[in-house]
Amino acid sequence: MYQFIVSQSDCVEHHPFSGVLMHTTEAEKMTLSIVDMEPHSVIPEHSHPHEQVGYMVQGEAEFLIEGRSFLVRAGQMWRLLGGVRHEVITHEQSMRAIDVFYPPREDMRQSRNMASQTGLTT
Repeated sequence: MYQFIVSQSDCVEHHPFSGVLMHTTEAEKMTLSIVDMEPHSVIPEHSHPHEQVGYMVQGEAEFLIEGRSFLVRAGQMWRLLGGVRHEVITHEQSMRAIDVFYPPREDMRQSRNMASQTGLTT
């Protein structure tokens, strides 16, 4: 039976980089990710074929998108087309954000630690 209501404890947990914790779940046609970053953490520059929209729940982070810097604060949103290169950096504050991807992120279906791997897929 399909689970309509999901708790964070039901999600797949990821520790992709030092200071970065993600919890993901998916529906038939999209993936949702809760992203928590400690101060002075980095999700290195990467791209993926999925469209991505997000909402900054708390804190702030610097987004480097196609070489341009944007300070994103709580209450702001972003929208990235597939293939757009981006990086996320926290400075003095931690942050919590929600990302939604379309189509579903096959690479986020299983828990993994990417910090020791090469080839970013976030």
